Amino acid sequence: MTRHFSHQPNVPGQGIIASYGLRFWGLVVTIGVAAGLGAAVLTLLLNAVEHASWSYRSGDFLSAVMRTDAGQHLIVLFAAGVIAGIGGLLIRRVRGSGAGEISDGLWLGGGRLAFWRSQARGVLSIVIVGMGASLGREAAPQLTGAAVASRLSEWAKVPAWQRQLLVAGGAGAGMAAIYNVPLGGALFAVEVLLGTLTLPVVLPAVAMSAIATAVAWIVVSTHATYQIPTFNVTASQVVWAVIIGPLAGVLAVGWVRTIARVNALKPSRWGRVLAPIVVFTALGALSVAYPQLLGNGKDVVQQAFTNHLGVALIAALLVLKPLATAACLGTGAPGGLFTPTLTLGVLFGGLLGHGWAAIWPGAALGGYAIIGGAAVLAASMQGPLAAVVLMLELTHHADGLMVPILIAVAEATIVARLFGAPSIYSARLNVMDGKSEPGDAIGPLRPEAPDGGPVANDDEDSRPAEYPTE
Repeated sequence: MTRHFSHQPNVPGQGIIASYGLRFWGLVVTIGVAAGLGAAVLTLLLNAVEHASWSYRSGDFLSAVMRTDAGQHLIVLFAAGVIAGIGGLLIRRVRGSGAGEISDGLWLGGGRLAFWRSQARGVLSIVIVGMGASLGREAAPQLTGAAVASRLSEWAKVPAWQRQLLVAGGAGAGMAAIYNVPLGGALFAVEVLLGTLTLPVVLPAVAMSAIATAVAWIVVSTHATYQIPTFNVTASQVVWAVIIGPLAGVLAVGWVRTIARVNALKPSRWGRVLAPIVVFTALGALSVAYPQLLGNGKDVVQQAFTNHLGVALIAALLVLKPLATAACLGTGAPGGLFTPTLTLGVLFGGLLGHGWAAIWPGAALGGYAIIGGAAVLAASMQGPLAAVVLMLELTHHADGLMVPILIAVAEATIVARLFGAPSIYSARLNVMDGKSEPGDAIGPLRPEAPDGGPVANDDEDSRPAEYPTE
């Protein structure tokens, strides 16, 4: 076979297909299909739990919650706490070789996840989110995709770096499928989870996300998650983005450090049963006055984008919603942080946007919420490209605001890096829990430098990594 060399940085070596082989691509297709089916099943489960818990058949989650009385709020959230507490205790007894969280398994465990423990955590996560826990729904399909990839990679005996790539791609595919964001899911996998955007890494991730998204269409809507009008950019929004970008970065740093703190304070033993009951019941009581606190925040984001939230309510939710999410996470309950983090940024942008509109009117208020949401999300994930693309795919109409979005995203991410904050995902690593072996760590995949070695990383704590070559 003739091998060709290219001076183009992203086209080195012998070529992707020859490097990976048919077995690898067969795994890519299988993982994509499994992630899509998993997202479809989990979506059906989420809808069933929401409808049963909040007594509705049609309409949105928040409207149903607002129609229920205080007693139902307390009963449902108390039950969610019981399920989270007892379910979490039982899951810890499930045997398995590997971690039960994607971040632990990918960055500390060499890409190994305990299959059944991961599936159980995903199902538990979907159930309690449907009942009102202030956590994200994406953790469940991500766990499904990643755990399937881990199991198949072990069975196929692929190299360690390929296993890591497939696990990250499986997680991104699960996210892509449940939100209908194929490119965003792929970028989440390679930029956030793997830390590189080289061609050998990007193509498998894109393929897995595209396949998973298409398969999930049997249940998941092909429409945008958020229905918004088309926003036209104005000079006031560009100037505003320059001003709030650094502020969004500071907010993201505070949010990430809060996540790290509550993750370190998770209760042990029987506290894992009692803490969710206490916290979730308290959340149910608070939700009588602020029903927007329940769930992952999707409906709150929709209302902020379309300017259906008053300034006083935005200010209250900007404080209460992240506190509710941090409290739920601190109980040890499983769940994601993507939509809660987006909600934080949208509320931040919406509140400051109202103030700026009083000084410089003329721009749609929903545009400020979009810019703020993208900036906080990018800085919190340490994934600027993924955040921008996810915002575009979630709305289908945010491209008119591309310039102020990119300005705010770049500034916020730089500020977060200057403060040395981790991302919302690395902040949840359980390095000291005795379940992950640091010796198994592979670290983020990185491209080759011209001399054949890995490209240097600016992080002092980065580990040596194996990396793919074409």
